[in-house]
Amino acid sequence: MARLNINQLLALILLAFSLGYLWMAYQIPVFPIPRPVDSDAFPKLLGFSLLLLSVFLFFEKTAPAASAEKTEDELQPSGWHRQPKVQVFGTAVGVLAYAFLIEPLGFLLASILLGVGLAYWFGYRQHWINLATVGGIVLALYLLMNKVMGIYLPQGLLPL
Repeated sequence: MARLNINQLLALILLAFSLGYLWMAYQIPVFPIPRPVDSDAFPKLLGFSLLLLSVFLFFEKTAPAASAEKTEDELQPSGWHRQPKVQVFGTAVGVLAYAFLIEPLGFLLASILLGVGLAYWFGYRQHWINLATVGGIVLALYLLMNKVMGIYLPQGLLPL
């Protein structure tokens, strides 16, 4: 039998964790009053998502090993803003700004600004793809929380 690679080993650990998490999610009591989304819906959704993603990770094809000819200078990030400490500090500043901007701008604009800004900060330069992806995810989360779950997030400048 072939030896497991690191992704397959991690996938098995995540699979076991997701099964335990799902078992605990099914132990959450159901409220006697019927509702469209009960307290156990989100934990079950997370558990099944982790289960599915661990299966995908197990069967993922591994990339060929990178050539060992790269020098130490090529492996180091270039520029002052690519240093790990600076990136962590910049991320903390972005999250702090998000906390202050979520009320005046609203969940949609503040979250899109945070997602696009952090992607730019970490070096992603395909702006239209980034905006479409972050905007779609944030809009889906906003509609899920507001319309389905009844959790009202700050509207801010956009009356949606």
